[in-house]
Amino acid sequence: MKVTDHIKKANGKTLFSFEIIPPQKGRNIQELYSNIDPLMEFKPPFIDVTTSREQYIYIDKGDGLLDRKITRMRPGTVGICAALKHKYNVDTVPHVLCGGFTKEETEYLLVDCHYLGIDNVMALRGDAMSHQKYFEPSKGGNHYATELVTQIQNLNCGKYLHEVIESDHKSDFCIGVAGYPEKHMEAPSLQADLRRLKEKVEAGADYVVTQMFFDNKKYFEFVDKAKEAGIDVPIIPGIKPIAVKRHLQILPQVFKIDLPETLVNEVEKCKDNKQVRQVGIEWAIKQSEELKKAGVPVLHYYSMGKSDNIKAIASHMF
Repeated sequence: MKVTDHIKKANGKTLFSFEIIPPQKGRNIQELYSNIDPLMEFKPPFIDVTTSREQYIYIDKGDGLLDRKITRMRPGTVGICAALKHKYNVDTVPHVLCGGFTKEETEYLLVDCHYLGIDNVMALRGDAMSHQKYFEPSKGGNHYATELVTQIQNLNCGKYLHEVIESDHKSDFCIGVAGYPEKHMEAPSLQADLRRLKEKVEAGADYVVTQMFFDNKKYFEFVDKAKEAGIDVPIIPGIKPIAVKRHLQILPQVFKIDLPETLVNEVEKCKDNKQVRQVGIEWAIKQSEELKKAGVPVLHYYSMGKSDNIKAIASHMF
């Protein structure tokens, strides 16, 4: 079922969902199941599965020479989506990136998703590679998320890259895209960023999931400004509980977001990360309570492979 259909079926009730990252190569998928199992009692209608960008590794060839190879540390997004769908009878949302994929590779991935009965995809530009200062599109790939949304929507209409196929069994993907309450780090202004978001919606995006934020006021203001800009699709808040003290430095640096002074003070008082984790849970519960009271369609949690804190929050909320 489509994410948007789940929202309509809920008839105003706030739903619970979460995002996971694939395990690294060589790790057992059972580790992933053990983190998902405790969250299934809250009946998530869908689970997002991230996609990792490629990265370079250097292999010693001897005599001081290095051979540069491309690898992916966390492959298997579509396979994991299929496994979760089969094991838990839950809808899954694979993340599809511009970076690291040609348009042909993207088309093959989407065809696989269609064959597997996956109804939703999250269309993202992706980040720059570790050696790049700014994002550089892959040769033969989509440059922007709007182009990726257009490719997915074209496929829904039977328009493949090199041919049009008339069929009664076309894909009908529900397309999610990212939104940034504090603007994308590369956008010159929030209004400019909202114009890009509107372009994605006009290209065929059906719903928006926001980047993490820790001040609900920024989410509410973002939704209001999006509506003023003519963006009328569901905007799902993304929530990440702080878990370790170094998040105070990492999150603002990596995601270019602000942390409320009250939260910073509470984390700095903590003697260890166990206490930090509890502060993160309590803060996320307060966020979730206010958002749920405001009638958000879904509370979407970034689990990052661990579920104990998400379960503590969900136990209070659902």
